[in-house]
Amino acid sequence: MDVVKIGVLGLAGVMLALQFKSVKPEISIYMGLAVGIVIFCFSVDGLLGILDKIQSLQSYIKSGEGYFGLLFKAVGVTYICEFTAAVCKDAGYGAVAGQIEIFGKLTVLFMGMPALLAIIENISAFAV
Repeated sequence: MDVVKIGVLGLAGVMLALQFKSVKPEISIYMGLAVGIVIFCFSVDGLLGILDKIQSLQSYIKSGEGYFGLLFKAVGVTYICEFTAAVCKDAGYGAVAGQIEIFGKLTVLFMGMPALLAIIENISAFAV
C-alpha cells in the first residue's frame, strides 16, 4: 500500500511543479526537491525494517560481520548520489550531475576494495 502512496505523492508533486515551471522555475525545482526528500524519508523507514532482518541473518554468519555494514553504506551512497544527480539534471546542470555520478561510482569501488582483498586472500589460502 505504501507503493501506491509514494506513487500518488510523486505524481501529485510533479503535476504541481509543472504548474509553476512556466511562471517561476525555481519554485518548481524546490517542489521537486521537497517531494524527493519526503519519498527518501519513506525509503529510509523501509530500509530500517530490512536492516533488522539483515542483523538477524548476520548472527548466522560468523566471518561476515563487516560486509553487511559495507553493503548498506554502498547502497546509501548510491541512493544519495542518484538522488542528487537527478535534482541537478532537473535544474539543468547535467555536467554537475555526471560528476556526482562518477564520484558515487568511485566511492562504491573504493568501499568494495576490502571485501575484494579478503576474497583474494581466501582464494590464495586455498591455492597454497
